[in-house]
Order: sequence, then structure tokens, then C-alpha cells
Amino acid sequence: MVMLPRIREAQLPRDTRDTFFMLGLIAWTVAPHLARLPLGVGGLCLAVLVWRAVLAWRDAALPGRGPLLAVLLLAAGLTWREHHTLLGRDAGITLLVVLMALKTLELRARRDALVVFFLGFFLVLTQFLYSQSLLSAAAMLLSVWGWLTALTLAHMPAGRPPLREAAGTALRAALLGLPVMLALFLLFPRIPPLWSMPGDGARTGLSDHLRLGDVAELAQDDSVALRLRFEGPPLPLAQLYLRGPVLSRYDGQSWQAEPWPRRPPVPDHVTSFAPPPRAGLRYEMTLEPLRIAWLPLLDYATTPPQAEPPLTGLRPPDDDSLQWRLRSPLGERTRLTAVAAPGRPEGGVLSRWDRLQLTSLPPGLHPRTRAWARALAAQPGLLHADAQTLVQAVLRHLREDGYAYTLSPGPYEGDAIDEFWMDRKLGFCEHYASAFVVVMRSLGVPARIVTGYQGADPAPVDGYWVVRQSNAHAWAEYWQDGQGWLRADPTAAVAPDRVLRSSALRPAPGLVMGTLDSVSPGLRLQLRRWLETWDNRWNQWVLGYGRQQQFQLLRDWGWPEVDAAALARLLVLCLSGLGLAGAAWAWWDGRRQAPWPRLQRRLARRLARWGVVLAPADSPAALARRLAERHGQAVAPMVEALQALQRQRYAPGPAAATLSTWWRTFRAAERRCAPPRRP
Repeated sequence: MVMLPRIREAQLPRDTRDTFFMLGLIAWTVAPHLARLPLGVGGLCLAVLVWRAVLAWRDAALPGRGPLLAVLLLAAGLTWREHHTLLGRDAGITLLVVLMALKTLELRARRDALVVFFLGFFLVLTQFLYSQSLLSAAAMLLSVWGWLTALTLAHMPAGRPPLREAAGTALRAALLGLPVMLALFLLFPRIPPLWSMPGDGARTGLSDHLRLGDVAELAQDDSVALRLRFEGPPLPLAQLYLRGPVLSRYDGQSWQAEPWPRRPPVPDHVTSFAPPPRAGLRYEMTLEPLRIAWLPLLDYATTPPQAEPPLTGLRPPDDDSLQWRLRSPLGERTRLTAVAAPGRPEGGVLSRWDRLQLTSLPPGLHPRTRAWARALAAQPGLLHADAQTLVQAVLRHLREDGYAYTLSPGPYEGDAIDEFWMDRKLGFCEHYASAFVVVMRSLGVPARIVTGYQGADPAPVDGYWVVRQSNAHAWAEYWQDGQGWLRADPTAAVAPDRVLRSSALRPAPGLVMGTLDSVSPGLRLQLRRWLETWDNRWNQWVLGYGRQQQFQLLRDWGWPEVDAAALARLLVLCLSGLGLAGAAWAWWDGRRQAPWPRLQRRLARRLARWGVVLAPADSPAALARRLAERHGQAVAPMVEALQALQRQRYAPGPAAATLSTWWRTFRAAERRCAPPRRP
């Protein structure tokens, strides 16, 4: 085994040490982007950083422009192949990472280093285009400190300043700017839509169509979809259904939602942040970005939710589907309050046209399932049964005929509904909901699929119920004359735990998660809850700090008029005060002297009374000698004190006492001496 020599930081030349520090800092800043970069570009950047480290280690010359141009063209080609453009967010950040890595290969002057530093600061900002979580913020805060340290090192050209000293200077500089940062955060007016993070909000989540296999991807995604906090006793998990797109159209392969509703949008002032009505179950929801233009609200929402900023383009339910649509998907985290009605509104009457549409199936498809449904309807006791009785018969069949719940049923080929319902009987919510609706329509009962979320984590985190993407669910609704639309969850008939206790099937843990589980079975859950608690507080206190919180802060401070103009006036007042305080500190700091010149000035005033004039170049020993020549033994204590100062200042090793201590000693010695004679 080859043992590598252990190299300490103090043994490295300064240029090599500073280069290693900068390369490590670049790697730390770029690391969150690696998963989003094209694989070839990510590997290319890492290779460039390693190449630069080897050159620094060997103190070798930097490459010429030819190799750099070749690497740049290669990276641009890989970026084009991945994104089909060199513009836009993802392609732009990819090129930014490449350019910063390549810039390290032409660090020939300080200005080159400054370019790398400010590229690093800019790259820190780009991370927040993808994630604004507490962990991301902490990691990027560490990056900012590192880049400030690198910038400080670049402005310390002489000697070999320790990294600790440069890091301390950078930290003090950052802390000095903290009051300005807090004033801007607390008081800078939030002007929508400028005050929002750009991004397309494309994330995993529900879709407005369903094809067998879609929900399985969500069922294995443990990321947070939304958080709920109830004003009062929470709903039981078995009744916690969040309604998303209602899918009524079926083409034999996938289920689709109805087209855009006809009703006009709700005025913005109706959805502004205001106390919700008192009737029903009131709750607060913090919704993560969505990729659909639907609001997943608790069943059954009949009044517009209130949000800050107001939800633009929110359209009320156009029909009896009770689904709330938006003009476009939510691209940022949104907090809103809403009310869930205790029960579904009365159903009314289903029109003949709607009944025809909601009982139709593509001709020629699912022949075996439809034949099975006809056979069921022909059974004694079901010939003239109503919809509710037929539903109970189908659910009983699911419970008793060997159906199983699994996230890995394998691919279904050919007629998937027939294969699932008649042969394999393996699947999860989308299989059961799709087949159930096909059976109900075959029986002549109007039916449709509802997608959304069902259940939450079994225990609240910091008062919030966490609903994950793995809680994505699909269930069915059927029409019962005289009652309207009723919910039927065929998954609950097969896997009651999935609905009653939200115990969804989980994929096998990876290496890290498996190791944590082997250490302690509950450790992973505890860590996740702890992180999510702090992440939720970060969302509520920092990311959720908006205009209403600003206005409330001004009210708490007794500000007479609370509006955006008051915020601007208070902000200007605070910044002016901080500016004056900074100017005063700079004036005072400019007049400060180092301890030794300050002691010399005070000593000159005291010795002038004894007839000794101090010159700037006089040492304490020279002053002691001249003082003794002028006054003899009468000033022996003062002479002895000056000689002690000579030893303290020029003797090797640490100082025996500070200058302030010595000054007190000298003043005591002076008081023991006879007063000097006046000329």
C-alpha cells in the first residue's frame, strides 16, 4: 500500500494554498448544480478543476488558448445537445459553470481572480432559482463566506496571511453589513409580481391526465407537496382527500380533464389575504410549486381561498366537479387559507347529455371486463339495483377475489383494463380507479376519476400535517340519483391501510437510508421530521415574510399609517441612520492610532514636565538615560519603568505586560518621584 506524504497547509507555497482553497470553493458552490448539468459537462468541469489542481501542485505553466478553446467548444456542444439552445436558465447556468471552471486555467493576474470571485457570487444566486430550502440557504451562506475569504486573501498580497485571519476579516465585514441586510429584508416593499423567484415551477406533481403508470412515479417521491394546519380538530386521515383534477373523458388509453371552464375568474380582491368565513372547517395550506393549473383543496371547497399575494386568474367550479382552476400553474410556494364544507352540496339533476357522456366507453375496448359487468348486473338481486348497491357489489368483489395492492405490478400489455381486472389483479390506486370507473360505466352508472392527494404523515410536524407527493391518489365518483356525486375509493377495499392510516407502500431504501435504518429503525424518520420542522419554520418566517407581515410589523411598532409608502419612508429612515452611523464610525476609525504611537504621545506630554523632549525615533532606553542624566537618583523609579518598557518592547518572546498596564506602572513611579523644579 502506497502511503502518501501528509502535507500540512503551512508547508504549501502561498499561491498553491490559495489555488487549492479557491478550487475547493468552486467545487462546493457548483456541487448542487451537478445533478442538473448534462453528465458530460459535469464530468468535464470536474476534470478541469482536477487539471488545475495538478498544475498548482507541480507549479507548472498554465495551458495556452488552444486547449481552452477546444474545451469550451466541447462544453458548448454538449450543452446544445442537452438543451437544444445556449440561452435560457438551464443552458445559461451550464455555460456559467463551464466558464468559471475554464477561467481557473488562465489565472495570470489579479483581475482574472476577481472575475472568478464574482462569477462565484453570481453562481451562488443561481442556486436559488432551483431551491430555496433551509439547507440550500445554509450551504450558499457558507459559499458566500468562502468567496468573501478568497476576496480578502486577494487583497492581502504581502506575506502569507493565515486562512483563519482572512476568514475572520471576511466574517467581520459580513457582520458589519448585517444591519443593512435586515433593514432591507424587513422593510423593502414586496411589489408583486416582481417580488418572486423566477422559474417555471416544473416539479413532480399531479397531472391533468392519467395513464396507467403515472401515479406510480409520484408514489415513490417523498418530497413535500403541501402542508396543512387546521383551525380546530384535524380531519381523520381516512377523510383527508385533497381534490385535484377531475377526469371524465376517456379515449381508451388515458383519462382527461374537461376543457377550460366558462366562468370568469374570481376578482383578485376576493382572494386577497383576509379572514375566511366561519362556516365549515378552516385550514391554512402552504402549497409547493405545481405543474398543473389546479388547486388541490380539501373536499369540499365552495368559497374562494384567500392568499397573499392574491391568486390571479382563479376560476370557481364551472360545474359539479368542485375543482378550482388557475390561469397558469403555481410557480412559487403559496400560502393560503380556505374552508372545507362539512359535506358535499346537494347533487341536483344530471342532464341527459352528461349522463350519456359519463357512461360512454370507447367501442370495442375492454370486452371481458364489460362482459363481467353485464354478468354481475344479471345476478339475482341486482337486476334493478341502484348505483349505490352496484358499487357495494363491485367493492365486495375487490375485497374477496384476490386483488392485491402493489406499486410494482409490472407492465400491462394489450388491453390493460381486461388484463388487470380479469387476470393479474395487481396494481395501485390508478389501476383500481380506472377499472372501477370502466365497470361502473359498463353497468350504466355515470362515473369519473378524481385525482389529488389522500392522507398525510401520521403525526403533525410543528403543528403542520405534511402531505407528500407519495400521498398522490386516484379515486372514483359515481352518480346516485337523488344524492348526486358520491365518492368511492376502490383502493381502500383492497388496501385499507393505504387510506385509513396513510401507510402507502414504500420503495426499498437506498444505501444511505438503509445504513441509517440499520443503525436505528426510527433514526431516518426522526431526522426527516427535524429537518422538515426547521424547513417549515424557514418557509413561514423567511420565505413567507410578505406584505401583510410587513404591515403587521409596522402596526406593532405604532406606525400611524400602514401602507407601501410608509414602508418606503421607514426604510429610507433606517438606511439613512445606518449610513450616518457608518460615517461616524469611519471618522472615528480614521482618527484612531495604534497602541504604541498613542503611548508615545502620552509619554511625551509627561516627560515634557521633566524637561525631556521626546523625538519619534527615541527608544525607551534613550529616554531613561536622558532622564537620569538630568535628574539623577530623584527619578530612579521612572528610569526603572522606562527600562522595563524597553525590555517589553524589544525583548524576544511574548510581552510580559500590555502597554496600558505599563502606563499605570509608570504613573505610579512618577508619583513617587520629587516634583521637577520650575526653571
